[in-house]
Amino acid sequence: MTSTDSAQQPAARDPWDLPDVSDLVVGVLGGTGDQGRGLAYRLARAGQKVIIGSRAAERARTAAGELGHGVEGAENAECARRSDVVIVAVPWDGHAKTLESLRDELTGKLVVDCVNPLGFDKKGAYALKPDEGSAAEQAAALLPESRVAAAFHHLSAVLLQDPEIGEIDTDVMVLGEERADVEIVQALAGRIAGMRGVFAGRLRNAHQVESLVANLISVNRRYKAHAGLRVTDV
Repeated sequence: MTSTDSAQQPAARDPWDLPDVSDLVVGVLGGTGDQGRGLAYRLARAGQKVIIGSRAAERARTAAGELGHGVEGAENAECARRSDVVIVAVPWDGHAKTLESLRDELTGKLVVDCVNPLGFDKKGAYALKPDEGSAAEQAAALLPESRVAAAFHHLSAVLLQDPEIGEIDTDVMVLGEERADVEIVQALAGRIAGMRGVFAGRLRNAHQVESLVANLISVNRRYKAHAGLRVTDV
């Protein structure tokens, strides 16, 4: 390679040069559950416009009023229609049915799946593996006209909802097929004080990320903690 060839090579992109997402409307399906409420609260507290969705509009509006910070509540379909980015935080057993029912409303949207397929028995939590490979891959299969990413799996709902906690010291593993979509999700994670979004691969690797929650549940039970994750050396 000549010096001229070298000079013509494009400069490497800074992986931490993330987009401004402050004007995006974020919808949270399952926003009346603990994880959904917590994410809605943290994002709204950071200044994001947030709408929480529920099968019952009145339930969503009640939960939104309790959260404050300008959070709105709506029935799931309206929440999906009005949002630019939609976080899926519904229980695993209702995951497929919810997404199937909202396929039209989610067309063209960036859908961020944070659902963890887990089972529980007397030995504790254990990971389930959907036929598609993961909850995120199931979402991608059910929503062929949406852009699906996966993130926000390893966050403590207790910490998210506690107004006395100013910062949550954790990283958010973000997976997806398109760099631009992943970077939007990373930027949203970074809006929450103490958090950082870290690219963690394509959706085919989502199962490992989802299943790790079973390990964190075991950690939390043993040590009476609200454990999260930090990625070192990045």
